[in-house]
Amino acid sequence: MTSTVGVPVSEAVAQADVARTTHAQHELQHARRIVVKVGSSLVTNEGRGLDAAAIGEWCRQLAELRKQGREVIMVSSGAIAEGMKRLGWKTRPKEINELQAAAAVGQMGLAQMYESKLRENGLQSAQVLLTHADMADRERYLNARSTLLTLLHLGVLPVINENDTVVNDEIKFGDNDTLGALVANLVEADLLVILTDQKGLFTSDPRKNTNAQLVCVGQAGDPALEAMAGGAGSGIGKGGMLTKILAARRAASSGASTVIAWGRETDALLRLVQGEVVGTVLVAPTHKLQARKQWMADHLLLHGAVVVDAGAATKLQNEGKSLLPIGMTAVEGEFQRGEVIAVRDEQGRELARGMANYASHEARLLCRKPSSQFEALLGYAAEPEMIHRDNLVLMQRG
Repeated sequence: MTSTVGVPVSEAVAQADVARTTHAQHELQHARRIVVKVGSSLVTNEGRGLDAAAIGEWCRQLAELRKQGREVIMVSSGAIAEGMKRLGWKTRPKEINELQAAAAVGQMGLAQMYESKLRENGLQSAQVLLTHADMADRERYLNARSTLLTLLHLGVLPVINENDTVVNDEIKFGDNDTLGALVANLVEADLLVILTDQKGLFTSDPRKNTNAQLVCVGQAGDPALEAMAGGAGSGIGKGGMLTKILAARRAASSGASTVIAWGRETDALLRLVQGEVVGTVLVAPTHKLQARKQWMADHLLLHGAVVVDAGAATKLQNEGKSLLPIGMTAVEGEFQRGEVIAVRDEQGRELARGMANYASHEARLLCRKPSSQFEALLGYAAEPEMIHRDNLVLMQRG
């Protein structure tokens, strides 16, 4: 049996597998900004208490990634599980107030452990607690993004967890796999690594089917992968393999590929960035910048616009520059920081659209002003651009 181009089907499939693997290896090797998520069962050694040796091993690898010039963020579960252990609870409570109490107790030990182990490896750390509301509100979203990017710029490794002490059912992420994906989107990471107690995604549950095969490389968002994933895993955390597959799909929306790997695999993080396929690698089908700009281009409702002079229009269209307030001549409508707005020329044509770094009332004060005057005009100094080029998509070219 042959394919339509005269190549045997088995050979064509093999060639496709090689090409897919080669592409995955390229994505791994060139990942510069990486989000690593580790689950509760690993962090707490199946609920027995914080596993200092395992956390120390991950921190050692994170430090090595930093030495290679890569930016790393850790998303760690474990606060509730550690709190349960400290409180002597054998089963995970169902009442939200008890979960919050356990998280408050456990968060102390979790933060202390990471701070200690990262410091041993020469890294400063910062604790960041997030809720779904921080992601849903655009201004808080941008503030969280700015904070994380500043920490990375300073060489500080952020350790992120859901703020379980204040969340309720309406604002919970539900599991830290989702949180990891949202953080990957937030900072526009190249790679999300989900460390778990499984070797990766199998064609069926390997605990029930001895013939189950490991899926080494796939495409994030492939419906077939969701069909392979089973239900929740351990009784310690909330996530199962399905949440990890869905997290990979979510991360892919901003162009981040995802790896699902066993957390106790020797040097897993270091081997991945060398191009070794460890666990399951789910490649994002869309380039990071393409996904972000497509999201902006698809906006049907824009809250406002800025008008730019001919010089600014040329820089945007022909030179790929960011939009600076000094090139703005007017502001239309009312919008908040982080909302998508139009950029128009003085004839009213929409040249571009993008995410505003300043609200409309601030933008009006900044028209025709250099960045050196921002602090005097606003009382604070933030980004020098009205719209950064990474957050801007051209609608018409000059």
